[in-house]
Amino acid sequence: MNEKNDNDQTGIRRLKRIVIGKARDVSDPEIFRHTSLIAFLAWVGLGADGLSSSAYGPDEAYRALGPHGHLAIILTAMTAVTIAVISTAYANLIEYFPGGGGGYLVATKLLGNRVGVVSGCALLVDYVLTVTVSIASACDQLWSFLPSHVIGYKLMTEVLIILFLVVLNLRGVKESVNFLTPIFIAFVIAHVATIGYSLTVHFTRMPAVFHDAATDFHASVHSLGMVPLLLLILRAYSMGGGTYTGLEAVSNGVSMLREPRIVTGKRTMGLMAVSLAFTAGGIMFSYLLVGAHPSHGKTMNAVLLSSLFGEMHLGGIPIGTGIVIFTLITEAALLVVAAQTGFLDGPRVLSNMAVDSWMPHRFAQLSDRLVTQDGILMMGLAAFAALMYTHGDVTTLVVMYSINVFITFSLSLLGMSKHWIQDRKKERKWKSRLLIHGSGLILCVSILVVTIYEKFAEGGWITIAITGVLITIAFAIHRHYQNIRAGMRRLDEVLTDIPPIQPDAKPQPLDRNAQTAVIMVKSFSGFGIHEVLSIHRLFPRTFKNFIFISAAVVDSGTFKGAQEMDSLESETRADLERYVHWARGQGMNADYRMTVGTDPVQTVTEMCKAIVEEYPRAIFFMGRLIFREEKWYYRILHNETPNAIQRRLQFDGLQAIVLPIRVLES
Repeated sequence: MNEKNDNDQTGIRRLKRIVIGKARDVSDPEIFRHTSLIAFLAWVGLGADGLSSSAYGPDEAYRALGPHGHLAIILTAMTAVTIAVISTAYANLIEYFPGGGGGYLVATKLLGNRVGVVSGCALLVDYVLTVTVSIASACDQLWSFLPSHVIGYKLMTEVLIILFLVVLNLRGVKESVNFLTPIFIAFVIAHVATIGYSLTVHFTRMPAVFHDAATDFHASVHSLGMVPLLLLILRAYSMGGGTYTGLEAVSNGVSMLREPRIVTGKRTMGLMAVSLAFTAGGIMFSYLLVGAHPSHGKTMNAVLLSSLFGEMHLGGIPIGTGIVIFTLITEAALLVVAAQTGFLDGPRVLSNMAVDSWMPHRFAQLSDRLVTQDGILMMGLAAFAALMYTHGDVTTLVVMYSINVFITFSLSLLGMSKHWIQDRKKERKWKSRLLIHGSGLILCVSILVVTIYEKFAEGGWITIAITGVLITIAFAIHRHYQNIRAGMRRLDEVLTDIPPIQPDAKPQPLDRNAQTAVIMVKSFSGFGIHEVLSIHRLFPRTFKNFIFISAAVVDSGTFKGAQEMDSLESETRADLERYVHWARGQGMNADYRMTVGTDPVQTVTEMCKAIVEEYPRAIFFMGRLIFREEKWYYRILHNETPNAIQRRLQFDGLQAIVLPIRVLES
């Protein structure tokens, strides 16, 4: 039976290694270079979200103008200005928050923890919808030229793409970006060529376009009035808010950029802003040049491409159709790349909130591929649920998506505006910075208010409701962890009752053949002391050796640079030395062992196997919190590491005991 189980586990590990890849070594001094992104790759991995929005942002804005399509020239200018303002604001934000975290961290630091939670929850929903809207829009591009009888396979295709991206991201950040880079480059080349061709071929129509826009504007003022016309333009501008939805991605993902991160981040931000302004503005202006009109079952970009290339032939060969299909395929493929941003930044925001105890702590853990595995899986499940709820309807998804993006934008820019006002005496450039962030705040709040007002009944209410529920859950989780911390502080009261630590006498060597208690601990606290006292109570005068072990677990909060890793290792070693000094002061023969890893279960299990080779009569002890009432969600909020380690060790024939440590919740 044991041989069969061993074979099964070996088969599972082999399959995992094939699909996801072999484990990374966190002790590798070059690990951050291997996993970080240079500006170009960051533009691909994080900028694709912004650039891909040119596939649906200008489309929604142009359709919202209705019969006043010539006013799109005003929207083109407004789009370029908005991109410039928001991207400049976020470039400044990178400078002041080089550790990443984006909207969540900015709101937390500048507006308070509670506002930070609102921003963080809005970002989480935003990134889920980044995945969903990108994939749904990608399939819309493909189904613009596919025959109608295959429409039934659209939803299934979208689900399969989500599964593909989940697996790809479990392999690692850089691997996923490298895989998708050729798609990104093909999109850029195809759309630069399309816009350039449109401007060149229809260059002589430009005076007529400007003249028609001016005539349409004056006629609309005469028939509608100035205020209604401005409201129409504002509405169309707001409906195209999806164009700007990816601009915050770089500031959220600074920690995955190559050093120097501020320089890399600003360079990436510049690439993103220029490419998005050119593509989104160029596409909308091209609609005007070719006189494109909305067509049922086709995106506006499909209409534009058909107008430009549909009738093109070369020696009787209809090459235009091939160009249209190729360009739409690059759009669809880039939208899939854009969904990647949700899998890069969404788990990162989730892990930042987990480190601050607003989300279950398990979301801060890294897999052996150094990715936040639980966060990636959660993003995939949530994106699947959103896809099922909306049936992949892009119009509904863009509305839901835009609302949360502009909640985060508004809070981030409000926080930075507050910063410049409060620190104006310290900041030499505070006026120009306040002008940028203040202007961005006005633009974002305007888009947010109009979008909610216009689209509340068409999907707006559901994203507000989901975000509200998520915020409520975050506060409940935080309250639970605070209660647990209060209970743990009561455990620490035992430290006041124990004799003071005496200077070490000459350490006695541990007897290899003596009974040895190997105790798994974390920081030096009452919890660990309770473990030792419980061992003495349960097994009086049994153990002659005491070995304290700890795994310096690398999570998303510490995997940011060599300095953080060194600090983690130093703190873990210092805590273990305090346990050893205390134990020796009580007359025990004590020592410690430690190692660094990402998976506490595997790391501790391997350490225990090494110890039993040295001390054959070792018994392993680990403490587990127990509560008066075990509620069903405690398994989500608290890991089962002690029990998992016990199962592994017992399966390998080693003696392992889990000690119950009571904690009273407040």
